[in-house]
Amino acid sequence: MDQVMTWVSENQELILSYTIKFVVALLILIIGKMVANSVAKLLGKGMQKKGVDNAVISFLSAIVKSVIFIAAVLMALSQVGVQTTSFIAILGAAGLAIGLSLQGSLSNMASGVLIILFRPFRSGEYVEAGGVSGSVDEVNIFQTVLKTPDNKVVFVPNAQITSQPITNYSREATRRVDLLIGVSYDADLHKTKEVLESVLAADKRLLKEPAWNVQVHALNSSSVDFIVRPWVKSEDYWSVYWDLMREIKLALDQNGIGIPYPQMDVHFFKQASQD
Repeated sequence: MDQVMTWVSENQELILSYTIKFVVALLILIIGKMVANSVAKLLGKGMQKKGVDNAVISFLSAIVKSVIFIAAVLMALSQVGVQTTSFIAILGAAGLAIGLSLQGSLSNMASGVLIILFRPFRSGEYVEAGGVSGSVDEVNIFQTVLKTPDNKVVFVPNAQITSQPITNYSREATRRVDLLIGVSYDADLHKTKEVLESVLAADKRLLKEPAWNVQVHALNSSSVDFIVRPWVKSEDYWSVYWDLMREIKLALDQNGIGIPYPQMDVHFFKQASQD
């Protein structure tokens, strides 16, 4: 006991120095944890106001909290005299190894965050994304869930979606219906245009503005092609498309305007024999 007391009395300055360093390191950890929680909470509130998905909020908040706390731990270790250079090197190597092994998953995760932040589509919208067409059912961190018109559920990796063009068919309130109608070369073009416009005029779902457009589009090998382009509300697109196709066929038949099929004229020439 006397030896301990003697050692303490002889090393009072050293003990006081390490005690202060330990207390400072402990304060750094406590303050670092408080700062990490506060920053993560503020970040979460800011993203909630912008309507960011809760999964992304919790994910990003956890990352920010972890980064700040790890920095506080390194500062605390440095304060008590521990060389943190080796720790940083080990963390860097571990991060690189994890990143390489989870490259695909991390890519999908980053793409999921971008999708939710920039909102190229929302739940319920009909899109073509990642080579798949369907209604958006759910957007997760790693994948987006689409439902096809025939009620199939397709899980599309987020990285596949962000690496290709995205077509959103539901974002705008109106859409243009593009029809290509071919009639025979014997048809009266003025009468054909009148018949097509009468079909459009009879459908009350078509919008007055923008006005529809009916024009001769091309002279094909076996038909004269008309473009028929009315505007409709997005939710009426397919019903109008199918109804117009049926009504146009019936109207053309009633007016004796033929719809040709591909055909080929073969001409025979008789060559006089030479005697």
